[in-house]
Amino acid sequence: MSQHTRQGTTPQTIPSGGSPAPERTDAPDGRRLGLTLGMLVLPMYVALGAPSVALPAIGRALAVPFGATAWILAAWSLTSALAMPVAGRLLVRWSPFQVLVAGVVALAAGSVLAGAGPTLSVVIVGRLIGGAGAGATVIAVFAAATALPRRQRIRALGIIAAASATASGCGTLLGGAVTAWFGWRAVLAIPVLALPFLLAALPSRRALTRSGSGCERNGSTGRLDIVGAAVLSVLAGSLITLLQAHSVGLSAPVTLVVAAAGALAAVGLWWRVRSTPDGFVPRRVIASRGFLAAGLIGGTVFAGYYGVLFRAPSLIEQATGGGPLEAGVLLVPAAACSVLAGRLVGTLTDRFTGWQVSAGLAALTVVGVLVVAIFTGPIPIVVGTALTVCGFAGAQAVLVSLAPDLVAADDRDTAQSLLNFMNALGGGIGPAAVAGLSGIVPVPVALAVLAALPLAGLVLSLTRRPIADRRPEPDATRGSPR
Repeated sequence: MSQHTRQGTTPQTIPSGGSPAPERTDAPDGRRLGLTLGMLVLPMYVALGAPSVALPAIGRALAVPFGATAWILAAWSLTSALAMPVAGRLLVRWSPFQVLVAGVVALAAGSVLAGAGPTLSVVIVGRLIGGAGAGATVIAVFAAATALPRRQRIRALGIIAAASATASGCGTLLGGAVTAWFGWRAVLAIPVLALPFLLAALPSRRALTRSGSGCERNGSTGRLDIVGAAVLSVLAGSLITLLQAHSVGLSAPVTLVVAAAGALAAVGLWWRVRSTPDGFVPRRVIASRGFLAAGLIGGTVFAGYYGVLFRAPSLIEQATGGGPLEAGVLLVPAAACSVLAGRLVGTLTDRFTGWQVSAGLAALTVVGVLVVAIFTGPIPIVVGTALTVCGFAGAQAVLVSLAPDLVAADDRDTAQSLLNFMNALGGGIGPAAVAGLSGIVPVPVALAVLAALPLAGLVLSLTRRPIADRRPEPDATRGSPR
């Protein structure tokens, strides 16, 4: 299959020197496909925030210390991030629809196991399986969206980002309500709702299949690089574990072992990338100018958002004296801001480069984190959370949309999966860092330290101007900048 048929996007800069692809006239509508894909991500992002309000009940029911229940959140974030590059490699041979089905099935099976688990260990295993399914599903969703022509791609990604941010922001509300009415097991089983949403996506199966890979790409069709996947998994897992070591009460010897494993994994990953250019982390992808910058920016913005989301419900409860349900209700306006951010991102990218927009979104996240850290009372907390919601929703759409323009067309799915991995890993780092620091320093100080991450993303956005990034060319069909 030719590159023109595979890419399916409007003319764009291709670093490898390939010729631009003409715009497809039979591409699916971006808004319609965005709504379909947005429904599929709803249960997954609800699963990020909803269990947080159920952790005390889980600890009491399973007779375990509260600190140990933090692994329920960490397990999901960890395997979700790790599954993304694996799913990206599967897209070499499978269509997004096939990866989507596999992801949703794993997501549902893991959630059922977590909800029915008689012990904390079984619950964590279920969350690990469900998180892996969620990561694969997210990659399939974004693979289908990024295959659209540029303007439709931005529209679809904006809808998906708004849906994900709204779902994650409302997770505490749903978690509090479901815990109060149906119990904590029902909260962990919420992602099972992805199954009926998958059935609702069947009418769009043709578009999802047409957007798939299904052809060879620059030697990346070989066997899965197990060693590369393993060292990346160990590195990510050790990082999350170390950040949460204090909050979950890891002993000093265990912490040292985890740190040593992480250091060895980092060296192993460096060696693997150098010795195996077409491995699990292809050297040509991460060496593409601007790719690592985009991943780091997204990871820092996600860290800021999820770090605030982790603490905001309890801070509101302390300020109001209410419970998790009241905190969830107060956070609904903040979650609603994601819809505004998703709609505005297309307009902003018409006038500014993606790097300029990402700088503004990182700045919003920094301000939001600091507002929550400095001011007390429910209103400042909601306002600060709303700013981080806007940064999260906008950055997700803008940076994922940049991925096709930063690498060769044949590496699009691999780059998109690695970029999402860095974003999701940042989403796990944020809460872990805040949880770990909160046991050592006051919560406001922990949040102020967290603000340094999106601040680094802001600096990176302002200082890195890759050649691959440029102002969009005029759209021949509209006569205006894209």
